[in-house]
Amino acid sequence: MSWYLLLLAGLFEIGWAIGLEYSEGFSKPVPTLATGIAIVASMVLLARAVEDLPIGTAYAVWTGIGAVGTASLGVVLFDEPASLLRVAFIGLIVVGITGLHVVSGG
Repeated sequence: MSWYLLLLAGLFEIGWAIGLEYSEGFSKPVPTLATGIAIVASMVLLARAVEDLPIGTAYAVWTGIGAVGTASLGVVLFDEPASLLRVAFIGLIVVGITGLHVVSGG
């Protein structure tokens, strides 16, 4: 169950990171509110996940999910570059997340 909470926390992290762009420096009320809700949800879910998972593993996986998702959506939503090297390094983050899950008994 903790791994599912951690995955959900990571998805909310993607949401708040993307929300930062849409809030335009917290000048737009609706995206700012959505970003704030996503931040709180992400932190609460992360806190619940670390009740059973090692903090180092959970934090690395949480930030990895956020980094991969945010970088991927940056390409799709904001026309950020999708060079072969960028995609390869994002792939390395995915390998790291998977490896942590496997060696942590996920």
